[in-house]
Amino acid sequence: MYDIASLHRAVSVEDALRALAANENALVISGGTDVLVQNREGRHAGAALVSIHDLEEIRGVSLLENGDILIGAATCFTDLTNSPIIQSHIPMLGLAADEVGSPQIRNAGTIGGNVCNGVTSADTAPSLLALDAELELRSLEGERRVPLEAFYTGPGRTVRRRDELLCFLRIRPDSYHNVGGCYIKYGKRNAMEISTLGCAVALRLRDGVIERVRVAYGVAGPTPARCAAAEVAALGKPATAQTVEQTADAAVRALHPRTSWRASREFRLQLSHELLKRAMTQAIANAGGNADV
Repeated sequence: MYDIASLHRAVSVEDALRALAANENALVISGGTDVLVQNREGRHAGAALVSIHDLEEIRGVSLLENGDILIGAATCFTDLTNSPIIQSHIPMLGLAADEVGSPQIRNAGTIGGNVCNGVTSADTAPSLLALDAELELRSLEGERRVPLEAFYTGPGRTVRRRDELLCFLRIRPDSYHNVGGCYIKYGKRNAMEISTLGCAVALRLRDGVIERVRVAYGVAGPTPARCAAAEVAALGKPATAQTVEQTADAAVRALHPRTSWRASREFRLQLSHELLKRAMTQAIANAGGNADV
């Protein structure tokens, strides 16, 4: 049984914002792949759902004149993966979206929901962090932009206010132009599996030297997060097997994953080392280099 007080199907972003502001129990729903499961488990009892499922204005992927890539928060994972803009400019994000759940989940679930749910196992979060994604949040009071890196505050918690709606995710050209990226997820099954650990690397080379690098993990801590120590270890270094190994070593020293029923802390540390090596090696290849690993 679902404990739902009401359902408002918004006809525009402004309509959705008014509905959120009018009811302190209002809760945004789009694909429903997280919200409905949580409600059935007893969370959000008596929620007044505000559906943004029909809002075409915040769906799809656009390449703006200034080079920014704008992703509507209501874009489902399947449409994200199949977007020619994503495939051409940031394929690592499309591949990450393909790791989510099952085809049915990917057809319904949205990238905005994956981010706003705030869980550390969200498959798109590490890639979005590696791409320096910026979130555009709107309320009746106006709009504000928040770097994804500053969005998460704890397990299942974000800085998004109850009356705010995530409308777009923005990726700047400097974060993807001539950048090679890779996301690798480890799970005990090949499909329909929550991530045991995920690692994303995005980097740019100049004359064989790493001039820009972002490393991000999921399930290596309470929230998806970048690993600054790994980035420092790689920045300005030649794109070689030795640099890859040193970067992975730096990550392991900096990370503090926890033991859970899915995996022990020790196993997650081992995964963080191995996945970073594989992801970084592939990112270097995608950027036009060869780490010779």
